[in-house]
Amino acid sequence: MEKQDIVEQIDRLKHGKNAIILAHYYQNPDIQEIADRLGDSLGLAQQAKESDADVIVFCGVHFMAESAAILNPEKTILLPTLSAGCPMADMADAEGLRTLKSEHPEAEVVCYVNTSAETKAESDICCTSANVIKVVKSVPSGQIIFVPDKNLAHYASRFTEKEMIPWQGYCPVHDVVTARDIQDIMEEHPGAKVVAHPECRPEVIDLADYVCSTSGMFKFAGEAEAEDIIVCTEGGLRESLSGAYPGKNFILASSKLICQTMKMITLETVLFSLTTMENKITVSEDIRNKALLSLERMLAVPRD
Repeated sequence: MEKQDIVEQIDRLKHGKNAIILAHYYQNPDIQEIADRLGDSLGLAQQAKESDADVIVFCGVHFMAESAAILNPEKTILLPTLSAGCPMADMADAEGLRTLKSEHPEAEVVCYVNTSAETKAESDICCTSANVIKVVKSVPSGQIIFVPDKNLAHYASRFTEKEMIPWQGYCPVHDVVTARDIQDIMEEHPGAKVVAHPECRPEVIDLADYVCSTSGMFKFAGEAEAEDIIVCTEGGLRESLSGAYPGKNFILASSKLICQTMKMITLETVLFSLTTMENKITVSEDIRNKALLSLERMLAVPRD
């Protein structure tokens, strides 16, 4: 089937079933083109909640669709490719977290949104890469178990004197970038600015001109005077940044910055899921209520 035929069928089904397509910035260009909304994981989950659509087609990975299901129990959440998971989220498990909590009874658990619903249910409060510093500072305890990203935990520790007990997980995509990668590209592009995701290694953070979430990179790109910007995050974001700022040159810090599971969602799988209404994401009510509490506590943290 030709691409245009698939897109037209998706559009007809979407309107007929009162559906909305949400896509993460790391998705393939074909998916970004058909999306009603683009954004980061939590932002998309919130948009799902604000939408009056009955069906949410979530083009991301499993934990993102779960977050949408937690926040929107009355809506149908579809993940076009069920096997699209997150390696970092899979590195943390609820049973292991319970054991760690028993070893540190005074600690509170700050849980990155990039986790399963079960892990969120065992946590005190969630955070995103955008609000991690504020969330860590808001926690009353001076001792924090941080799940699952050790690099994000290290980044947050730069801004607090609280004791951080990091889970030893990491994002295989962001963790692949090294200081040597940055230094080599800076030699090729003198005067370039470096923007890094806080999931990157500490040595990369040290070299960055700015550290922020994926959504924060748009703000940085718009305000930076440099024409060349070295981007330390998944390659899919470069497409969005280039479209938003065509006069600037966005250079990926590494050719390895590709999240293979994000790319598993295709036009064909979106069409299949919308046609059959299969690949629904559900969360048991007990887990959902507990996980919702950790998300709501995060949303209650004051913004700037």
